[in-house]
Amino acid sequence: MATFWTNKNEDIEDEKTAAPWGELQVKGDRNARPRKQIKAALFDLDGTLVETEDQYTVFWGTTARKYRPDVPRLEYLIKGTTLTSIFANYFPDPQWQEEITRELIAWEAQMRYEFYPGALSFIQDLKRNGVKCAVVTSSDQTKLASVRKQIPQLDDLFDRILTAEDFTASKPNPDCYLLGARIFDAAIDECAVFEDAYTGLQAGMSSGIFTIGLPTGHTREEIQDKCHYVLDSFEGMTYERLVEILEQA
Repeated sequence: MATFWTNKNEDIEDEKTAAPWGELQVKGDRNARPRKQIKAALFDLDGTLVETEDQYTVFWGTTARKYRPDVPRLEYLIKGTTLTSIFANYFPDPQWQEEITRELIAWEAQMRYEFYPGALSFIQDLKRNGVKCAVVTSSDQTKLASVRKQIPQLDDLFDRILTAEDFTASKPNPDCYLLGARIFDAAIDECAVFEDAYTGLQAGMSSGIFTIGLPTGHTREEIQDKCHYVLDSFEGMTYERLVEILEQA
């Protein structure tokens, strides 16, 4: 056994052998696996990062009773889908769409946008560790303008913000998350998706990316078979903990 010094003046003991070409090699644990590499974290917005789901449930519940009383629980059926998809499936009348759009813009302008506990510190820790972070949302840029007014640091926190204008197919189609991976030049197994709604979880799973579900709009039991891992809360979540979760998968 020999003792040598690192450039940080730390003592490290390891076994050394001469390489066939005469250079000195350090023998490590041949069975040790390299640590999981995470290049990109892809986050849904509403119900995952920010607490808005209850507010949207109120809006769409009121809207459904006004225009589509024939569709029970419509406010839950549309979670995680784009406005275009909602209109196409439930509100095909152009006059309805015009009225609802005006009402929705006014509603979103007065909504509260606050990060779930622990979300902000988790994102900051990911970035300190070199992980690219993106918001991947079915919302459009008009909605994001309202979010930015209350969270002005949004564009500094995230390397990219992908909205409904950036992809043609809504969740549960996986294209939005595949686009996120592609933008960061990350392989599927170098990414993680964070979602809460059924459609978003399906999009993440269908993309092949490791999908973490948060039980904000649904219970843990309701989503545990729709994702790879259920994270009860961002509180206490760190980059190291994410690596552990993916390595144990």
